[in-house]
Amino acid sequence: MKSVFRKAALAGVLVLAVALCLPGLSRAKDIELTMYYPVSVGGPITGIIDGMIGQFQAENPGIKVKAVYAGNYDDTRVKALAALKAGEPVQLSVLFSIDVFDLMDEDVVVPFDELVASDADRQWMQSFYPALMQNGMVDGKTYGIPFQRSTIVMYYNKDAFREVGLDPETPPATWDEMVEMGKKLTKRDASGKVERWGVSIPSTGYPYWMFGALAMQNGQELMNDKGDATMFDAPACVEALQFWRDLGAKHQVMAEGTIDWGTLRQKFLEGATAMMWHTTGNLTPVRNGASFEFGVAMLPAAKRRGSPTGGGNFYVFKQATPEERQAALTFIKWMTAPERTAAWSMQTGYVATRPDAYETQTLRQYVQEFPPAAVARDQFQFATAEFSTHETARVKKFLDDALQAVLTGQKEPAQALAEAQKGAERVLKAYR
Repeated sequence: MKSVFRKAALAGVLVLAVALCLPGLSRAKDIELTMYYPVSVGGPITGIIDGMIGQFQAENPGIKVKAVYAGNYDDTRVKALAALKAGEPVQLSVLFSIDVFDLMDEDVVVPFDELVASDADRQWMQSFYPALMQNGMVDGKTYGIPFQRSTIVMYYNKDAFREVGLDPETPPATWDEMVEMGKKLTKRDASGKVERWGVSIPSTGYPYWMFGALAMQNGQELMNDKGDATMFDAPACVEALQFWRDLGAKHQVMAEGTIDWGTLRQKFLEGATAMMWHTTGNLTPVRNGASFEFGVAMLPAAKRRGSPTGGGNFYVFKQATPEERQAALTFIKWMTAPERTAAWSMQTGYVATRPDAYETQTLRQYVQEFPPAAVARDQFQFATAEFSTHETARVKKFLDDALQAVLTGQKEPAQALAEAQKGAERVLKAYR
């Protein structure tokens, strides 16, 4: 009997020795996370994310993260939902902040309130700018954590301002000033052909986002906070759309018709427009590509200043196991820590999503050396939620089609927005 015990003990020692010699056997199997991630703005975003994931994995050896780069925000949502429906292992994603109602209606996301367990975790959830949390919170629960976030800002060519006798440190603060400065900045050759437009507001890609800014500046939001009603045909919206059209058709400071989102940055860098409205996510690419001195300013005001927030939030999917959910939370907390948030903002131009990131030595010094990096942050005091409703894609298309019809001269603002409002009502009445 003693020999049996000795043999068993010896076998146990051998198993322990093998386990110690083979690190892979010394711990539980790695938790593997798949994250769908959108890339809709220029710049080396994928390389930056890959680098952050590599650093995270080095510091958290039990968690592996695979990023799937799936195109723009709409493409990423469609592909992530398709993967979930097919039963593929997808635990988290960065998706549009405005997707929150659709993701809830699909019953695919879990609120972070159910993931956090400690006071420190709850404090982390409250560490982000309130303006950025508006699109991620519904009925008191937090479904999205801000990450790749932005506002719309005005980029302007200071050299062009000097050329026409404008103060390069005083960009337009109102719509009227933007029109007057735009007239001076618009440059034509001897034949009358435009060589440089005064201002450009993109109307493809995300026209509803730009219109949300114009409407807000005129004192009107586009939807309620429950996402079940829109105000497209409000008089202030009609006035805002008329102003957008008039920039080209009446004031002739902007090209008539549509202006392409994807190529506008390059046109600005080439000097084809003196001012452009665009995402702060383009700040670093503009800085790296500009051959002239440029400035960044808050958007001008009509009745008030304003810009909707934009960009993507982290979401955790319900199909993840409890262990995967906690691993995803660990990863998201790591990605949104102050120092990494500061580094992300400097590398990409996206706004740092939490105030304490701007208190880090690196970002504080960066803002001191490059003041435009603070404009989007300072604009938060005038920012509100981006347009978001139930069935956002369907409702948004009614608005986008109306905007395109007006800007191309096919319809008048009141008619087009009334039609868009009727379409939205047909969809949203079921959610009230």
